[in-house]
Amino acid sequence: MRIYNTLTRQKETFKPIEPGKIRMYVCGMTVYDYCHLGHARVLVAFDVITRYLRHRGYDVHYVRNITDIDDKILQRADENGESYSELTRRMIQAMHQDEARLGVLPPSEEPCATSHIDDIIAMIHKLISSGHAYEADNGDVYFAVESFPDYGKLSRKKLEDLVAGARVDVQEAKRSPADFALWKAAKPGEVSWDSPWGEGRPGWHIECSAMSTKCLGDTFDIHGGGPDLLFPHHENEIAQSECATGHAFVHTWMHAGAIRVNKEKMSKSLGNFFTIREILEKYPSEVVRYFLVSSHYRSQVDYSEDNLVEAGQTLTKLYHALRGVIPAKAGDVPETEHDRAFEEAMDDDFNSAGAIAVLHAVANEINQHRRNGDEAQAKQSAAVLVRLGGVLGLLQQDPEAFFHAGADGELSAEYIETMIQARADARKAKDFAEADRIRDELAEQGVILDDSREGTSWRRA
Repeated sequence: MRIYNTLTRQKETFKPIEPGKIRMYVCGMTVYDYCHLGHARVLVAFDVITRYLRHRGYDVHYVRNITDIDDKILQRADENGESYSELTRRMIQAMHQDEARLGVLPPSEEPCATSHIDDIIAMIHKLISSGHAYEADNGDVYFAVESFPDYGKLSRKKLEDLVAGARVDVQEAKRSPADFALWKAAKPGEVSWDSPWGEGRPGWHIECSAMSTKCLGDTFDIHGGGPDLLFPHHENEIAQSECATGHAFVHTWMHAGAIRVNKEKMSKSLGNFFTIREILEKYPSEVVRYFLVSSHYRSQVDYSEDNLVEAGQTLTKLYHALRGVIPAKAGDVPETEHDRAFEEAMDDDFNSAGAIAVLHAVANEINQHRRNGDEAQAKQSAAVLVRLGGVLGLLQQDPEAFFHAGADGELSAEYIETMIQARADARKAKDFAEADRIRDELAEQGVILDDSREGTSWRRA
């Protein structure tokens, strides 16, 4: 298996630190608002990665944190007239709902920053004691970037350029413009925790270092996140972690690709910012997941109405292959050439686009067996399709459930079945004009009828 390592900018043969086991940390959400499409990209990407590593037999301990205290959270809570804890409770619940609808499995651990204040304070104390951090006159504690010679090794940025280009607020008490906050002194009336440096709260970067090393050890296999976190967040994590522990922090760094909307950067100011739940009001959740999975996790994904429609049409073809076929029992289906092709694609830096191509090859094989009247082989191939689809979190629904699923306000299944029977009666009475009228009426409302020797089935467009 080869994985692209952001640290070295190349694909590397992956060897876990402990044979058979993988420890992975992914930066999660700052829970001040509903999750957006960019979050969906990261959630689904690392869900696929976790599923595949487990498919390959690894014992994966997957940690994804929650940032439940920061400036944005406090500001939003104040705007809403609620406590920060009530805001974060609601947003965490909403996040879990969104990820479940997208088929994202829960992580092994999901630590929150406010539950690890003692661990954060202990790490800051180590950094101060070893000369890598200092308490400023304003009560803040800062990491001294110049104390870590390797600063910039992940982002390939030079410290002298960062210092030269930095903008420093006149109220800040940093020794160097590149230094960053580990602990922030509390403002009057602001939520805070007691510390050796006075009342305050942790900076953003230190929480991930404290929680990841607490859950996974000083050195672990994989650290992942969104593309916007590479600098400064992940760069700062490396600096403070390696200075605090004296060990290499992470072996392999992985970053998901960015999301664009109609070929523009997603931004609230551009009016092209979508939450996960807004998108799921218009498209079935598995279609959205298929859209995200069908591109390589490192590639830039362009969200558009056309691309979502195309994803729905393509996923429909896979479910059509399974419709009316009862897959053979998993234990009765040996490994096939499709399994090997699937693993070859995924072993190449989790090339899910290549793996999706294998799924379509299996679907074509099912259709060919059915045309040839070989139901036994069709069932065998269907089992392979469901098995491999499951590794990507796809094709686990009953096909009829997929075809019949609809949004609020759409025609009910009972009404559609009644109309299909009325059409059948009209055809039996040779009233083909009425039969065509019913078909057209249903089509106008997004219901497609498929006639076959076995009768008429239906699906939502």
